Amino acid sequence: MIRVLLVDDHKLIRVGLGKLLEAEAGIEVVGEAADGETALQLARELAPDVVVLDINMPGMNGVEATRRLTRLEPAPRILIVSMHSQDPVPARLLEAGAAGYLTKDAAADEIVAAVRQVHAGKRFLSADIAREIALGNVGGSPLAKLSDRELEVMLLVANGYGIPEIAERLHLSPKTVATYRYRLFDKLDLRNDVELARYALRHGLLEDVPV
Repeated sequence: MIRVLLVDDHKLIRVGLGKLLEAEAGIEVVGEAADGETALQLARELAPDVVVLDINMPGMNGVEATRRLTRLEPAPRILIVSMHSQDPVPARLLEAGAAGYLTKDAAADEIVAAVRQVHAGKRFLSADIAREIALGNVGGSPLAKLSDRELEVMLLVANGYGIPEIAERLHLSPKTVATYRYRLFDKLDLRNDVELARYALRHGLLEDVPV
């Protein structure tokens, strides 16, 4: 039996993934978490074989959650299911120890196959993710200059979150978030949030520009 822990801050996604996986023979969903800290606690208590993890969560970011989960004994295999398909996001997660990476528009059978494959000790990348990593030049991209936290703040700003909301989600002070925001403008040679959103859209990190 493959024991799975689901981690996503959207309950509807957890419920949907749970129903999908529970319908499969040999897979059992043993727990759910809405943030990285809870995921770590449940992983210690439940010892899941596979953690299906989103990267945009309140508090601890997905990269750090992946690093910490892979240090547990026994360490679960990490399968990322995210909306972000282009580098440097997938590369950062794989470097942190993730065994697989899918986008949230993956077909149901692909998600099931990914859970089984990473549990078997193999790596699973959806075709679009594999193509991005194979063709991408992460080191030459301005995005490669960003820290994990800067990248996370960028994604939240680009998705229309204000400084107070980002501060609450990431457990940071508004002043710290503002510092990250201006640092992003400087590193990416941008002037405001609209340009940042357009930049994220151009690099495949955003599905649409917020109105």
